[in-house]
Amino acid sequence: MQSIKQQHREDFFETVIENAYYCFVVVDNEGFITYMNKSYLRFLEVENVVGKHVTEVIENTRMHTVVETGKEEIADLQYIRGNYMVANRIPVRSGGEIVGAVGTVIFRDTKEWMKMNSHIKDLLLEIEHYRSQLQNLHGKTYSLGDIVGSSRQLNELKNKIKKVSPGDVSVLIRGESGTGKELVAHSIHHLSERSRKPFVAVNCAAIPEHLLESELFGYKEGAFTGAKKGGKTGKFQLANGGTLFLDEIGDMPLATQVKILRVLQEGEVDVVGGTAPQPIDVRLIAATNQPLEKLIAAQRFREDLFYRINVIQLSIPPLRDRMEDIRVLANYILHKVTNRTGKRVVSFDSRVLDRLMHYHWPGNIRELENVIESAVHLTNNEVINVEDLPESLQTDAPAVTEQTTLKEKLEQTEKSAIQHALEKSSGDKAAAAKLLGIGKSSLYDKLKKHQL
Repeated sequence: MQSIKQQHREDFFETVIENAYYCFVVVDNEGFITYMNKSYLRFLEVENVVGKHVTEVIENTRMHTVVETGKEEIADLQYIRGNYMVANRIPVRSGGEIVGAVGTVIFRDTKEWMKMNSHIKDLLLEIEHYRSQLQNLHGKTYSLGDIVGSSRQLNELKNKIKKVSPGDVSVLIRGESGTGKELVAHSIHHLSERSRKPFVAVNCAAIPEHLLESELFGYKEGAFTGAKKGGKTGKFQLANGGTLFLDEIGDMPLATQVKILRVLQEGEVDVVGGTAPQPIDVRLIAATNQPLEKLIAAQRFREDLFYRINVIQLSIPPLRDRMEDIRVLANYILHKVTNRTGKRVVSFDSRVLDRLMHYHWPGNIRELENVIESAVHLTNNEVINVEDLPESLQTDAPAVTEQTTLKEKLEQTEKSAIQHALEKSSGDKAAAAKLLGIGKSSLYDKLKKHQL
């Protein structure tokens, strides 16, 4: 009698798990798939997924995030294979520790579901229409959802952004080149009370010094030789009521720094060639990849301006310090690039992901985007292989450890690239130098340095 009940229990279990109405997946504490039911496999048109990371298999998944945060996500909308599904994700605990997570997705295309799905799509298309209108007015916009990753460092940054956004104080964003400082600035603006007003970005390093003042403050007709008829509205005036983002503020000339300080103190702008100051109301967000404290010591940046813009400071971690975000970032970028180019490339070979995970990324997310976009254009397959990557990533990358300094990582990568070039050129040093894009004398110096 007991064995019959046990068999019934197993039959019940199999019926529930393999029910055609649901997709069911289980991941371990690192986000790798340990089980996926037949319904999910059929729906995704995949097989043999056990052992793969969930981000490689399920589009827009958050299963790995639930494992990391320990927070369940119920009735969440998830876009999979062209439709919006309802997903439930629940962490599994054992002995007080999170050992994995289970997820279900309702995907059966009933008439009611299709009606709701169409309604959601219609609403999103309407939102996209308004976003396009805003983009035409103020350029490309980003939101907090565009900051991709779930590492501890990134989650802390997102939480800080949410806290500081509602206020009106100045914010200084610090981070290496390519980490996404403008994206953070956009996110602050969109979460603020000024979100319906303009967001205006200025790259202080990209504008010639003699033009920067007129770009920021505008000018009246006839203010100087070559001035446009009717004059020009400055960036401060364009951002009135909204947010002005000054990127690479460390490159701003001292003379312009004085005028920026006056604008922040007095709330008014002196137009070049104008007779009276114009009142202005902007929230200032500044960003830099330079150590402003050292620039102050060298008298290249004003200390009073530094304290005015540094009311709240946000630091963006470099990509090498949050390597656990690379998988989800890579898939996000791949989806973005293929949508833009129309080329069907759906995933990465596991060896590619391994190289991406062990590269030091001196150019941060911008470099990762360039690598993936290049690979998408170079590949002839639906899967990006090692051969599609730049040469610097085709060699076996050195392992990243906490004890390894950035200088050591760079030297290890350089040595590995030289060895690969020598192998590819059969020892011909002139050909190897050409492959590496350096001079022959530089190659000999590096060969001596690395004892090759």
